Amino acid sequence: MEDYGHAIGYNVLARGTPVRSSDGIAIGTVRRVQDNAREHIFDGIVIDTPDGRRFVDAPEVTRIFERAVVLTITAEEALGLPEQGSAVAERMRNAATVRRVKRLGRSMRDRWDRR
Repeated sequence: MEDYGHAIGYNVLARGTPVRSSDGIAIGTVRRVQDNAREHIFDGIVIDTPDGRRFVDAPEVTRIFERAVVLTITAEEALGLPEQGSAVAERMRNAATVRRVKRLGRSMRDRWDRR
């Protein structure tokens, strides 16, 4: 086994840290950590892979080290990880709906004021 350094907490995990499967194959790098900051709960990590961004759920993370993250799944199983879209892209998909709801709210307020 390679020397990955000391074990660290998820809150100090650096972007770009290599992510390795349980069989030792590098599958990507850390993009960001997903957590519930209010309750201090580790939710998982988003990784950059050659096939795009993927989400690795917390139970699939064996250990977080200074120089690597080791997963409980093999490289073959990692191919089936769910895609992680950009938060900005998600907001843009919902932008038209948000505009319609705001317009409806203004219309309803105007009607209420005219009664």
